[in-house]
This record gives sequence, C-alpha cells and structure tokens, in this order.
Amino acid sequence: MKQLDELKGLGPKTKNSLLKMGIESSCDLLFYYPFRYDVLKRSNIRELKQDDKIIIDGVVETIPSVFHINRKLEKMNFRFQVDGRVVQVIIFNRGFLKNKLRIGSTITVIGKYDLKHNMIVASDIRLSALPDTPKIDPIYHSYYGVSSKQIRSYLFEILSEPIEVTDYIPSALSEKYQFMSKKRSLELIHFPKSFGLLKSALSRAKYEELFLFMLKMNYLKQKKQHSIGLKREVSFSQVEAFISDLPFSLTDDQLSCVHEIYEDLTDSKRMNRLVQGDVGSGKTIVSFIAMYMNYLSGYQSALMAPTEILARQHYKNLVDIFEPYGISVAVLTGKTRAKEKREIYSGLKNGSISIVVGTHALISEAVEYQNLGLVITDEQHRFGVNQRNYLNNKGMTPDILYMSATPIPRTYALTIYGDMDVSNIHTMPNGRLPVITTIKKNREIRDVLESMYQELKAGRQVYVIAPLIEESDKVDLENVTILESKMQRAFGKLYQIGVLHGKMLAREKEEVMRSFEKNEIQILISTTVVEVGVDVANATMIVIFDSERFGLSALHQLRGRVGRSSLQSYCILISDYEKERLSILTQTTDGFQISEEDFKLRGSGDLFGVRQSGDMQFQIADLKKDFSILMRAKEDSETYITKGKLEENPILKEYIEKTQTLA
Repeated sequence: MKQLDELKGLGPKTKNSLLKMGIESSCDLLFYYPFRYDVLKRSNIRELKQDDKIIIDGVVETIPSVFHINRKLEKMNFRFQVDGRVVQVIIFNRGFLKNKLRIGSTITVIGKYDLKHNMIVASDIRLSALPDTPKIDPIYHSYYGVSSKQIRSYLFEILSEPIEVTDYIPSALSEKYQFMSKKRSLELIHFPKSFGLLKSALSRAKYEELFLFMLKMNYLKQKKQHSIGLKREVSFSQVEAFISDLPFSLTDDQLSCVHEIYEDLTDSKRMNRLVQGDVGSGKTIVSFIAMYMNYLSGYQSALMAPTEILARQHYKNLVDIFEPYGISVAVLTGKTRAKEKREIYSGLKNGSISIVVGTHALISEAVEYQNLGLVITDEQHRFGVNQRNYLNNKGMTPDILYMSATPIPRTYALTIYGDMDVSNIHTMPNGRLPVITTIKKNREIRDVLESMYQELKAGRQVYVIAPLIEESDKVDLENVTILESKMQRAFGKLYQIGVLHGKMLAREKEEVMRSFEKNEIQILISTTVVEVGVDVANATMIVIFDSERFGLSALHQLRGRVGRSSLQSYCILISDYEKERLSILTQTTDGFQISEEDFKLRGSGDLFGVRQSGDMQFQIADLKKDFSILMRAKEDSETYITKGKLEENPILKEYIEKTQTLA
C-alpha cells in the first residue's frame, strides 16, 4: 500500500493537516469514511419550483466574470445554456475555475434554482457532464484546508493498487451472512457503484465494527467473572455512622448506590461499577463514601479527575469531609512543586497518605502505592490498556469505580456497558431547585441581556456559550470573538468578562476558571469546554447561542453548569430554529428522559459525542440506526467466546488484547 508521502499532490502542508485529522497513514485514510452521500441525478429545469435544489448539466455561454466583494469573499457569474434556455449562474469563492470554464464546454452545476430571476446560486461546479444513471457521491468531513475532493483523489490512488487489510470477521460468520470481502467493501464505500452494493458494503463494515466492540465487551465481562479482587471486612454500621455525620441527607438513589458498592467491596470478585446520573445528582459524595469503606479496610484510594481545576475542587471537599477522621489526603497535579511531589510520592509508598486525587499522573511510573485498593475515575478518562497493565505489573488489582454525568437509556446501557455493573442516580439532592429553561429568538436579545443584568446586579455570575471559536465563511453562527465584543458593549463598564475555549493553553484555561471561581470574572464566554468539571455555585444563568446546533444531551450537560446551589438558576436557549425539539428541555430536567429523546431524534452521534471515551467513537456505526446489527453482533460475539473460538483465532485475540480498556 502506498505511503501518504507517495500520493500525488500530497505535500508536507497537507500531510500535517491530515495528521491533525488523526490520519497518520494510508490505512487510516481507508477507514476515514464518508459522513454522507449525495445522489447526483439530473434535474428537469422545467419542473422546478422557486428555491428547489438543482443538479443539471449544460453548456457555458459566456466568459465568467469575477468580482471581489471583500478580502475573503469573491463572486463569479456566467451564462449557462440548459435544455434550450439560458440561465445566469452565480457561485462564491470559485474564481480559480474561471480559466477552465471555456465557452462551449459542458459542465454540471449543483445548487439552488431561483425561478423568479432565472438564476442558479451554485454550491459546486463539476467540469464534466452527468452520467445517464444517478451518481452516488461520497462526502467527507473536511478540516484544516483538506477538501472532500482531495480525500477522494487520494483514496482513488490508494485503491487503484493491490492492498492488504486485516479481516476481523471470522470466516464462519462471513459465510453465514454472505459478506463481501473487506477490500471490496472499502472500494464500494468510497466509490459506490449502486445503491444495493453500497448498502451491502456498509452493512459489512458496520457489523465488523460492532462485532469487535461487543467481542471486547464480552471478553472483559468474562475476565471480570474470573478476576479476583480484594476481600474486605467492613462493618456497615461504621459506614452508616459516617453518612449520619454528613451535613446533608442522602437521597434514596444515593443510598442504593452505597449499598451496591458495599456489596462489591466486601465480595472477593473485583468491582467494576459505573455510577451514572445527572450533573449535580450527588455521584461525588457516593464515591467519597466508597473511599471511606476502602480506608476502613486498610487500603489506599486514588481519584482521577479530568482537569487540574476539578482535582483541586475534589481535594478541598475531601479535606473538609475526611480531616475530622484523621484521614490523610493529598493532591497531585502538574503544578505540584518538586519538593511537595517528592513528599507525596513518599507518603503513597509508605502508606501515610490514604487518599490521593489528581489527573493521570496518579498512575505514572514515578508513583508507587503501598496498597492501592480503589481507583475512582471520570468515565471520560477510562484506564487504557497501558495503565491497566501498569497496575497489574505492580501486583495491584484495585477495585474500579467510574462516574458518568451522561445518562444513557437502559437498553443501550445494558449493551455497551455489558461488562460493567451499572448504578443509576435519578433524584437530585434536597434543596436543589430545577433550572428554569426558556427559548428566545435572536431578535429578543434585549430581553436576554436584561435577564443577565438582573442576575449580575444580584451579585451572581453568568455563562455565555458559543459553538465556534473563530469566524467561518460557511456558517453564520455566533462565536467567541463576536460574543465577547457584544458583551463588552453591553456590560464591559460594569462587570469583568472572561473568555474560555479549547485552543487556549491548559494554564490559560485554568487561570480564567480560577478567576471565575473567585468571582473576579462575572461573565464567562466559552465554548463547550466549560462542560467538563466546572462547579461554581454562584453562577446562576447560562445563555447558549445557536442552541439548535447542539444535541439535547449536550445542552443538558451545559445546563448542568448552573443550579449548583439552593439559588434559583436559569438557562436561556437562543435560537430561531427547531423550537419543538428544544422545547423538550423546557419541560424536563431529567437527563435519562432527555437522552431517550436524543436517541429518538438524533441517534447515538450526539449522545456519545459528548463523551470522550474512545470506545464509543464509532467510525461508521450508529447505535440507534444500527441497533439490529449491534444486537446480532452481541449475540454472535457471546457465542464465539462461549465456544472458545477466540482462543483459536490469533488475529482476533491479539486485536482484543491490544485495544481492550478497563471499560
């Protein structure tokens, strides 16, 4: 197979762009699937109505004229003869095609037909006529200046030569379902010949992806059943006494979780449990109680947080709760000074530190534990195979507890978390008021600003969320830069305004968040990076621009940034579109119900898109649309493992062992 460097027209700049897209080799490019397909079928211009989509071929009548509207925008127009009539064609930012559009040449124009003005506003121009039969055109996500057309040309070159790809579907299953070869399916996915063949190729690719996923899940489940954990002797009356000393009461769901974790920790099998519930539902205190149980049995606990800010937040809460019991707590982050770091390493090694909180540094080679018994981690930062092997190589088999703030429907949870025990927290702690959610149109911005002012005047803080970081020619959405300018005009003389987005350095983000926590910043303009691990009780309003661009689950996660105290909080969704879909958020604050609606409306893409787990980032499968394939793959993988077939298949065995995670 050709290397990327050997492909025509692929220079260092394009290679660097591909690397940013996660494409490091020609093999990666083969599995960079189209996200949709356009069907190019010739339109009959005499049957079209105003603003209908048009795909038509014809003859160029005049030399194109190019006008520069501004530095970033140019317009090209020319006359175009089609079916005995002449129409005007307008297209933006395609001036480079001018010399190729010669008078008399036959081309294909794709765009929108303006019947009133006898004009086509084109989105694309192809320098050839359409085939007589409908053409299926794969469309790829294009980033960093690499176009869908470029990706197609590179793939054509790769597939023009013999290639070898590993087929992971066992031959018996390939025969059972009469699957085509993997090479053939890749050729058809990228260059479809017909609708029937494309459907067969996609089914084969989806099955392989879901079969591998379910095989991994069932393999881990089998290993878990034989995994010996730490047998503990803990009196539940001590746990009850600890709970009764807390400055608040636990909900029934929290108590149920505590009982389930107690059963796990006092059993000889290794715990592998996920606690899922809405932001603010009280998962963290449940994990603290688990640490107390672990402490009573003489073991150390490690709590891994996704950010340094959240790690320090947990540390403060841990100290407040455990200090009266004489339990030693430490925090280990990238900013921990060398001397303090050495002291923490020493304390973990000799056992004088019972609980440590931090990022993935907690399981680096420099850290040695005396007797690590419990690891708690945000589900977005699951242990990878290297971390798991590190713990096992050190002779440690700690119990594992995951915390997830992205509730998913029960049916899907049973499938994708098939190797885990799952606990759900549905109810919110006492004293928390439901966040009041409203929808406003862009023309109602004055009302939004007035609502913000009332909260700010009362000494509260406000989040303002934008979906983009920089301006885009393709989509007209509010972005961080524009919003900052608008907020400065409205509030700059009265309040401090901060900006937070993913392109900032980690230390810059932490500085901004620290200032917001201290109320040195009253308005925080941010992209969705604010969704993870931010807990500012004084923030009582979140305003989300272009909210139709987000899935319901993503909006619900963002909304969870407010309502973190007994103060009434508000969420304002600004959108001129999709009011019916967005209105679901005005009717409920139940994340489980919202996730069900998200599955119905959007499939799994958004729901799992907000989760950072690599396991859930399917390349081609969609858990909702392809649920029947998923269930077939689940059944087949269970049978395959039960019959001992995995041990007879070295290719599959190696793949599973290389890619498995402590899911």
